Amino acid sequence: MLCFIYKSLKKENLYLYVDKKDDFSKVPEALFNSFGNMEFVMDLELTPERKLAKEDAGKVLESLKEKGFFVQLPPINLPAPLKIQ
Repeated sequence: MLCFIYKSLKKENLYLYVDKKDDFSKVPEALFNSFGNMEFVMDLELTPERKLAKEDAGKVLESLKEKGFFVQLPPINLPAPLKIQ
């Protein structure tokens, strides 16, 4: 499946994958607006076997087929646990 990836210029490491280039009609309005301005990053031929840097390709494909979009959220940075000596 060919998908199209956009990054949020408002929030770092926030990406939106859609199944049709420049078609955001399936993305809920509130979610779309939370991205702010977006920039097209690339198109990608996605298969279940494809390795993605931050996401499981199967999960992305399933969301694209069911919803027409997928949101890749920024990583959560948790503080390191305290070391007790």
